[in-house]
Amino acid sequence: MASNATSFTSPLASVKYGAASVPPQLEYVVDLVANASGWTILATVLAVLVAYDQFRYIWQKGSIVGPAWKMPFIGPFLQSMNPKFEEYYAKWLSGPLSCVSVFHKFVVIASTRDMARKVFNSPAFVKPCVVDVAHKLLGADNWVFLDGKAHVDFRKGLNGLFTRRALEIYLPGQEEVYNRYFKDFLEITKNAGGKPVPWMPMFREVITAVSCRTFVGHYISDEAVKKIADDYYLITAALELVNFPIIVPYTKTWYGKKAADMVLAEFAKCAAKSKARMAAGGEPDCIMDAWIVEMIKSKKWRDAVEKGNTEGIEKPTHVLRDFTDYEISQTVFTFLFASQDATSSAATWLFQIMAQRPDVLDRVREENLKLRNGDPHAAVTMDQLEAMTYTRAVVRELLRYRPPVLMVPYVVKKPFPVTDTYTAPKGSMIIPTTYMALRDPEVYENPDQFDPERYYSGDAEAKGAKNYLVFGVGPHYCLGQVYAQLNLALFLGKASLEMDWVHHPTDRSEEIKVFATIFPMDDCPLTFTERKW
Repeated sequence: MASNATSFTSPLASVKYGAASVPPQLEYVVDLVANASGWTILATVLAVLVAYDQFRYIWQKGSIVGPAWKMPFIGPFLQSMNPKFEEYYAKWLSGPLSCVSVFHKFVVIASTRDMARKVFNSPAFVKPCVVDVAHKLLGADNWVFLDGKAHVDFRKGLNGLFTRRALEIYLPGQEEVYNRYFKDFLEITKNAGGKPVPWMPMFREVITAVSCRTFVGHYISDEAVKKIADDYYLITAALELVNFPIIVPYTKTWYGKKAADMVLAEFAKCAAKSKARMAAGGEPDCIMDAWIVEMIKSKKWRDAVEKGNTEGIEKPTHVLRDFTDYEISQTVFTFLFASQDATSSAATWLFQIMAQRPDVLDRVREENLKLRNGDPHAAVTMDQLEAMTYTRAVVRELLRYRPPVLMVPYVVKKPFPVTDTYTAPKGSMIIPTTYMALRDPEVYENPDQFDPERYYSGDAEAKGAKNYLVFGVGPHYCLGQVYAQLNLALFLGKASLEMDWVHHPTDRSEEIKVFATIFPMDDCPLTFTERKW
């Protein structure tokens, strides 16, 4: 039995004497592999992976502008952890399309107006993605991540929350918040001994309070609003463009998730209270109320249809289903997400620039006093707010001059032919910028100057219709764009009548800090005093 057994020796163990026949040309290779150490094999595998990573980057890059080679695996990760406006600006100047690759994510940057508009208006190829961790913070089933018809249908049900009639309902609540916080502005300066303090954190708190009052009314306590304002910074940090895609304890994403869960829980409590009050016939005074009223009307209509008798019952413009407390909370949270950082940025720059331009601030003050019939403490109506043509021109120009949202990340759903010579690969991220379109010298004369006159008596509104990408275009344009501009006009107009303020410039006041949106690098040192009439 043993004599009939077939012996076998691995060719890797003994190439020259093994039973297997190995071509002479391969003997050297097989010998090398057979005698290689573990470290040699590891180094070889690593070299192959580096080569593949490099090849993949070059293939995805194609003909567009970008680094000739990629730092293995991580790309410009360290640079992305501390983003600088100047580096973004250089990238936008480099070409209509450019690229970077960070870890597994290949990113295409669309810099020109036309490239940006093409991305915004191509829902068949792209959809908003924010960042990898956003699904975990906002909820994977959040309406902002819906696509196609599902997104359109959901959005239609929200349009009524931002009509002129609806915005007028929210005005008293906003006035109430500003009146309260203006007292704090004066107290902060007094407690600081008249010395300037960085005001950006306070603007973030004020905007949070106004947003919460507009979105969820009096259903939320002042303490909860303060907690949300303080912790929202953690949510913003967790949603930075380059971050951990998974939630690891004690990282930015972990703290952001805890903060987001807290906000969602607070808003869910508000939804339950609103449902009870609206069902009892209460008058709506916030966005949550207005939405729930439409749900109640829709249910009455559905019940009438089911019974076969709709006589005397008005059919709602959009028949809504009943949303759960959590769904309402989740949706209202996206409103806060969309407004918080952007409006805080705009408010910070607005107050800094108004202090630098007393001629502009005086005209704002004069217009607001006149519309209030000489009473600096009078509340305004929607008619009066809409009649603030110069104040609103100031806001419009501020948003052009210092656009809060520089970039809007989209994910490519299928190969996207952005130009005749370049197709963005499926799964890549494509990011249109708003900044370059808003600084186009062919559309805006002296684009690097702050000049509200271009919107007050000039032709910027008509001439720059395609360039004004502050709120996006296409199916995902900002629902609250009218609300945001009116709210900033209200904030500035009231402040101009109630207070005087001084900006205390530093050598970093005009530098731009990128933290989701943009802020002055020194966080805007100001002092406030009560205005005497």
